[in-house]
Amino acid sequence: MAKFCPLFSSSSGNSVFINGGNDSILIDVGMSAKQIEDGLRNIGAEPDSVRNIFITHEHTDHIKGLKVFTKKHKARVFMTQGTYEALVKTDALDNADECKIIGDGVSIGCMNITAFHTSHDVNESCGYRVELANGRNIGVATDLGIMTDEVYNGLRGADLVMIESNHDVNMLQAGNYPYMLKRRILGAKGHLSNDTCAETVVKLLQDGTTRFFLGHLSRENNLPQLAYQTSVSALSSAGAQEENDYFIRVAKPVWDEKTMIL
Repeated sequence: MAKFCPLFSSSSGNSVFINGGNDSILIDVGMSAKQIEDGLRNIGAEPDSVRNIFITHEHTDHIKGLKVFTKKHKARVFMTQGTYEALVKTDALDNADECKIIGDGVSIGCMNITAFHTSHDVNESCGYRVELANGRNIGVATDLGIMTDEVYNGLRGADLVMIESNHDVNMLQAGNYPYMLKRRILGAKGHLSNDTCAETVVKLLQDGTTRFFLGHLSRENNLPQLAYQTSVSALSSAGAQEENDYFIRVAKPVWDEKTMIL
């Protein structure tokens, strides 16, 4: 039995917990080490049980607690070459020489983890696909301005997908953000809108995905109910019924009861 739980998901901090039986991993450590530890214990996981961490990119909301957590719990860290180079420059790693480049993938106990490139304004961001011993697959893709073929192929056929539903375009355009920031978010290396997310979940459902988490919602330019309803409406228009054909949840900024068992 496997467990999937977004501990934190917002522009303030991100971290996803996946347990594949005897082994557990984190994808990103974007809150303080203490907050990550508290989040893990809240879902019944001991921080020392997490011996491997996978980083998507170097932005602070994805690596804030990385240095302290890895030093305290002796966890290995995996990332792309570009992310490694960025983190070395900012001294964000506890022991850079022991960090691992994800390359073609890695096996952690009964889990196989592979990476796929995402389109974001950093050195070399990525999403991850986790294959479990029972044959189930989990895909995680946030912080991407566009849904490229590589990203979609990385998610295609996964049983559970966590996908970015960052902003409502109308809220963003009418909001108080500076023009350049709005342009960045809306651009090809920014963040995925509710509408693009909804289009993607429909395609993913048609390709076999039945469990969805909507993640990395903007506090200023989105509402959980709006993100949820945009995807549900698109799925309904495609003839799918919630709780029958698929399950969908909105990942909250901090951990809650929304854990999925695979």
